[in-house]
Amino acid sequence: MKKLVLITAAAALMAGSAIAQQSNGENAATGMVGGAATGAILGGPIGAGVGAVVGATLGGALTPPPPEVVTYVEQQPAPASVVVQQPVVVGRPIPEAVMLTPIPENPRYAYAVVNEQRVIVEPQSRTVVQVIN
Repeated sequence: MKKLVLITAAAALMAGSAIAQQSNGENAATGMVGGAATGAILGGPIGAGVGAVVGATLGGALTPPPPEVVTYVEQQPAPASVVVQQPVVVGRPIPEAVMLTPIPENPRYAYAVVNEQRVIVEPQSRTVVQVIN
C-alpha cells in the first residue's frame, strides 16, 4: 500500500507540470498517457493504472490560460519581482506573500512576477497555471 501511495504522488508531480502547459485542449488525455507511462515505470501495471487516473485528473483540472491572457500579461509593465525560496512550478500554489494583479478582461486569472518570471495564476487557489519565460 505504501508503494502505491508513493507511485501516485510521483506520477502526480511528474505528469502535472508537463501536461499543464499544453494549450490544445487535450490536457486530460495527455495527462492520462503521461501518468500511465510514469506509473508503469515506477510501479508496473498497477502503477500505470494509478498514474493514468492521476494524470487525467491533473490534466483536466489545470487549463492553460487563453492566448489573449498570455498576451496581456506579456505586454503589461512588470511589477516588482518577489523572491521566494521555493521554485515556481505549474500546478503548485504560490505563497500568500506574493501579491497578485487581476486580469480585468478575464477574472479567472491573475499574474505576478516571482523570481524574475511572470506567472499566471488562478487567484482563488493561487495555483500557477503558466510560467512565462
